[in-house]
Amino acid sequence: MNSPLDDFLPRFDARERHAVTVRAPAAEVFQAARQIDAQSILLIRAIFRLRERFMGVTPPPRVPRAFLDEALALGWGRLVECPGRLFIAGAYCQPWQGNVVFTSIPSEHFRSFAEPGQVKIAWTIECRALGPEKTELISETRARATDDAARKRFLRYWRWARFGIFPIRWLLLPAIQRQAEAAHRQGGVVARRQDG
Repeated sequence: MNSPLDDFLPRFDARERHAVTVRAPAAEVFQAARQIDAQSILLIRAIFRLRERFMGVTPPPRVPRAFLDEALALGWGRLVECPGRLFIAGAYCQPWQGNVVFTSIPSEHFRSFAEPGQVKIAWTIECRALGPEKTELISETRARATDDAARKRFLRYWRWARFGIFPIRWLLLPAIQRQAEAAHRQGGVVARRQDG
């Protein structure tokens, strides 16, 4: 199956893909994904705190905000946005650092970006309509190091970090599903309140 990430990271060192079926129109599911505050979910917040403790960092106080707004504020760049259907974010970083700094890359340069010692990461929020009130909500993430030295460091980091990263998507997608379905039952209004 073709992926929206094929244009940006056709080859990768790590990949994860998760999907859930949501009983709501694609546009409403996309709106719920855009607005959810991921860290309002208790277990996701705990995963972030655990990483911070493990890496020995103290982050600045966090202001609750919508998922995609927070991603952009953290330095992720918008590679593609098709309202109501698809959002692709991308950045480069050194994920093994305690305080990871995400730096965006213009979409036209993302595929060719090769600054040494970095890892390019791209991820999606995709809503595929399966019917007027049924949607497949998909999140895929791909990462690729820009050189062999960075690849070794990244794969060492990924051996343990993936056990925190995978559950974030496992928790986030069902939370979006619940929020979108509840909003659809109430007439399509997505609430800001979260379950966590």
